[in-house]
Amino acid sequence: MNDTNVSERVLSRLSDEWNTLTPEAQKAARYVLENPRDVGVSTVREIADAANVKPNTLVRMARQIGFDGYDGFREPFREAIRRGQASYPDRARWLQSIRKQGELGELYADIVNSALKNIEETFASIDETQLRAAAEMIWASRDVYTLGVGVNNSNARNFTYLARTGMVQFHAIPRPGSVAIDDIAWADGRDTLIAITCNPYRAEVVQAVEVALEQGVRVIAISDSRASPIIRMAEHGFVIASDTPQFFPSSVSTIALLETLLSFVIASASDEIVQRVETFHRRRHELGIYQEKAT
Repeated sequence: MNDTNVSERVLSRLSDEWNTLTPEAQKAARYVLENPRDVGVSTVREIADAANVKPNTLVRMARQIGFDGYDGFREPFREAIRRGQASYPDRARWLQSIRKQGELGELYADIVNSALKNIEETFASIDETQLRAAAEMIWASRDVYTLGVGVNNSNARNFTYLARTGMVQFHAIPRPGSVAIDDIAWADGRDTLIAITCNPYRAEVVQAVEVALEQGVRVIAISDSRASPIIRMAEHGFVIASDTPQFFPSSVSTIALLETLLSFVIASASDEIVQRVETFHRRRHELGIYQEKAT
C-alpha cells in the first residue's frame, strides 16, 4: 500500500468530517489540511502553536475522526516521509549552477524549482482511481461547465478549447458579459461543473458551486488546499500546489492536472472521439487555418 495515499486518506477523512468538528477543532484541522507536511515532522505542541489552539484540541480532533490519539493520527504522515524521500542529485547540481550566475540566475533557479516541486506535490496526492472516476463522470454528462475567474479563467478556457476539438458538450464560464450563476441556470443532475479557485478564494466561484449543488449538478473542484470551501463541497476534489517566488500563484500544476484529466476523459470516451478529433484537424487543414510547410 502506498503510504502517501494512506496519509491522503487521513486528510480526506478530516475534510469529510469537517462539519462534525468543534470550532476549535476546525482551526486545528484547517492548519493540518493546509500544511500536511508539518504533521510528520513537528511535535503536537508545535502544530498547536502554529494553529493557535491548545495541544489537547489536536488530540480531540484526532479522536473525533476515529483515532485513539494524536500519535496514531500523525503516524501515516511520518511513514509517508520515511518512504517518500527521494534524491535528485542531477537536478540539484543543475539548479545550484544556475544560482551562481547572479541575482536573475538565482530567481530563475527558484522559479524552475518551484514549478517542478508543484508538479511533484500535486501528482503525489492524486491517484489513477480518482482521475478515472472524475473522467467517467465528465464523459457521462450532458454538459460540462468549466469555471475559473482571474488567471483561472484562461486555464478553464484552455481546457474547454482542447476538449471541444472532439466533444461539443464543454463550456467555459463565465461567458463574456455574463455571470457564472446565470450560465448554469438550466444545469441539473445530468451536468457537471468543474470549478477552479485558489486562496484567496473567489466568492463568485464558491457561490456558483453552492448554486450548482442546489440544482443537483455534480461538482469537480480544483483548489490549493483541502480546507478550500469548494474542495469540501465537491464530489471529486483535486488539491494542486501553487507556490512560487513571485507575487502570483503558479498555474503550472493546474494546467498539468487539467491536461491529465482531459486525457482520462478521452480514454474513457467511445472510439468515435478519435475520428472526431481527426475530422476536426483535417477540416482546419482544408480551410487553410494552418500554414502548410514549404515544399
